[in-house]
Amino acid sequence: MARTVADFDVPDLAGTFAVITGANSGLGFGLAERFARAGAEVVLGVRNRQRGVDAIARIRAEVPKAQLSVLDVDLSSLASVAAAGKRLTTFGRPIDFLLNNAGIMMPPNRVVTVDGLELQFASNHLGHFALTAHLLPLLRAAESARVLSLSSVLARSGRLTWNDLQGERHYRPRRAYGLSKLATLMFARELNRRSVEGGWGIRSTAAHPGATITNLQVTGPTLGGSGSKALQSLNEASHGIRWLWQEVPQGILPALFASTSPDSVGGGYYGPGGFAELTGAPAPARVPRRARDDADAARLWRVSEELAGVAFPTD
Repeated sequence: MARTVADFDVPDLAGTFAVITGANSGLGFGLAERFARAGAEVVLGVRNRQRGVDAIARIRAEVPKAQLSVLDVDLSSLASVAAAGKRLTTFGRPIDFLLNNAGIMMPPNRVVTVDGLELQFASNHLGHFALTAHLLPLLRAAESARVLSLSSVLARSGRLTWNDLQGERHYRPRRAYGLSKLATLMFARELNRRSVEGGWGIRSTAAHPGATITNLQVTGPTLGGSGSKALQSLNEASHGIRWLWQEVPQGILPALFASTSPDSVGGGYYGPGGFAELTGAPAPARVPRRARDDADAARLWRVSEELAGVAFPTD
């Protein structure tokens, strides 16, 4: 059985509006359920509408009065991201919480998106970068907006190879995933810096779930396909090691703390506080040295704007 830890008391979120990507399963579903339980109106950003509808039914079975809706968005498609941003902008409600959670994990072969981008970099980083840009006016319109970007312990192994960000020359699944999650963390920190400098009124944080049991470890490498029985068996066997893995209700705690606690710090990074940050109660996480390079963060921001075709304000 996986390890369990003390819960985190989410503050009263009645009257707030939250957008959560990848909310039909795993960490995103857990976050959506907790936000709804705390009284927030939650938009579930999903690639598959029916799975979003099913997720809403599951949440309402536990939280009958939950205010929930589905937003069609494929983070690997810049056109889909722009369309989702337009729909929310047309709706016009200020966004109190944006949780950039959706992700793709280590497809064995390099996959190129409709925009010609490597899938993990596009889905995990660039799509969320673009979505945040599209939603920035709604975030700035909120009284005290928070943006949470979900990184990974594997961000530690990430390296921004500027002449091969898309893995065209040398694609390695783990390296590409680490790069995308390093970029995610750097984006969160740089977004907060720019918000403070420009007076945007947005608190940006990042979190990682440590080693949390979701379907991403098995279906991630196959994009939901049949997968390797050996890989599945290995993962399932390791899930019995209590100090190594935890369940979704515990895995979402760092993200809940980072996004809702009055004690979380803008630009902060949070994860499990146990051994190697794999499991445990929420605590400040170690920021990799490469994520602390301000010049690289600014360069990544410029490159991301160019690739995504978006522009954040300069003031």
